[in-house]
Amino acid sequence: MFDHKIIVTGPVGAGKSTAIRTYSTSQVVETDILASDQTQTMKEATTVAMDYGTIVLDAETKVHLYGTPGQERFDFMWEILSKGSRGVIIVLNASARNPLQDLRFYLHAFADVLDRVPLVIGVNKISMEQRESDFIEKLQQAAIDFGSDADVLAVDIRKRKDMNKLVKRILFSDKLFAK
Repeated sequence: MFDHKIIVTGPVGAGKSTAIRTYSTSQVVETDILASDQTQTMKEATTVAMDYGTIVLDAETKVHLYGTPGQERFDFMWEILSKGSRGVIIVLNASARNPLQDLRFYLHAFADVLDRVPLVIGVNKISMEQRESDFIEKLQQAAIDFGSDADVLAVDIRKRKDMNKLVKRILFSDKLFAK
């Protein structure tokens, strides 16, 4: 069996924990505590170390999902969790104040990892207006400007089929096979 470690990262409130709960078939390990800073205006609890879950896709493929904390003050965990990863999923909240800025921040924060592994960007909480505009294209262009050929997909992170699209883009990436 091949084990694949995939990092799920992005800003606070983007849906990282939900993504792992949605897709994992094992019991999810969560390290949420009550939010005590500005995060409490967005949600009651926040991840402080990681979320972890697994799924066996077939007889030869097991995926380990590691969700990072979204707060920059826990960025030391990003490096720890990224060791040995085979791919990165950046989850963005399309309804956030500036998703484009969020994307740029996470592209730069994970630049060392993204040099080695495939990336896919999942845009969660996207409005119909955004779907009908050039919103996704702007995010795609930001990824290209960064030097990434990552796919940018509008997703509902609460739907297993959407999570499956993100994970499969990592697993079937040419960059993964180039190793």
